[in-house]
Amino acid sequence: MTSGEITSVGTAGAAPEHVGGRGAWFKKLPVVHQVRQSVGLQRGMLIAGLVLTAVFVLVAVFAPLLAPYGWSQLRDLDGAFGAQQPPSAEHWFGTTVGGYDVLSRVIWGARTALLVVLVAVASSIVVGVLLGLVSGYFGGWLDRLLVVVADAIYAFPSLLLAILLAIVISGGQSSMWGGILAAALSITVVFVPQYFRVVRAEVVRIKAEAFVDSARVLGTGHWRIMTRHVLRNSTRTLPLIVTLNASEAILTLAGLGFLGFGIEPTAAAEWGYDLQRSLADVTSGIWWTALFPGLAIVLAAMGMTLMGESLNDLADPRLRSRARSGQVSGAVAATAVEPNPKGDDA
Repeated sequence: MTSGEITSVGTAGAAPEHVGGRGAWFKKLPVVHQVRQSVGLQRGMLIAGLVLTAVFVLVAVFAPLLAPYGWSQLRDLDGAFGAQQPPSAEHWFGTTVGGYDVLSRVIWGARTALLVVLVAVASSIVVGVLLGLVSGYFGGWLDRLLVVVADAIYAFPSLLLAILLAIVISGGQSSMWGGILAAALSITVVFVPQYFRVVRAEVVRIKAEAFVDSARVLGTGHWRIMTRHVLRNSTRTLPLIVTLNASEAILTLAGLGFLGFGIEPTAAAEWGYDLQRSLADVTSGIWWTALFPGLAIVLAAMGMTLMGESLNDLADPRLRSRARSGQVSGAVAATAVEPNPKGDDA
């Protein structure tokens, strides 16, 4: 192997990431950067999670265009749909025991689930981060009180707590937005302790750093230190928790609907309610009313879980370096000079 070949092999693609070039900005995007970091099975899990999550979001956003009928529509110009009709050209997924089109209910149910996830996760982040920031920064009796309350809520069964709050908020009867808010707020109470504990632990660690002490010496106020210095460095792990909590929110919403504490079928489509109504159909050989809502729940939750677990592994330097070690050793072996079998100096 000549010196020119060694140089070309050893330096090909070795330019540092900060060097500009075509597509450099694209490679630095959050999701693209994580995909390029991952290797092997980890990359497959991340891509599968991203694809499933993207399909779920797109179906929810474009539900009015994709659904052939409304979520509570029972008839068209040709007459009533009929109950428990098998899959056909008119109804690809068949109809339910109530006479609704299963495909339309599944598509509209994605929009309901996405709205609940957005409201629940957003409100949980706001409340949990604010309480964790105040508790970890100031400490004292307020910190001890908030920690005790958060631990008590965290130890309580999440689904049972969500059922209790859904009954208190909606009274067991839910309109579309009333049911979405009731389910989202009940899930929020379950998620707040998670964000609180993570942010509080990071704030307690960061407030002891030298740059925070320097800001205090310069006379910087508490609010500026909390927002400009502490908060920025204590929320880096939140995107990982968001993805995992989003899948848990979908399962909690489905559980509420399955137990009869979700949204009324005439107000909005909800996968858990449709799955509960199809239990009696399964024993009669009517499989389509249970298969498709259940499959939608599994795929949506699985996509977000795979994405969250993959991002969690990539955020761990030990796992990331372990995955990269194989590639580095391979690159070093490729640049090594082969020994001369004849022992000549030339």
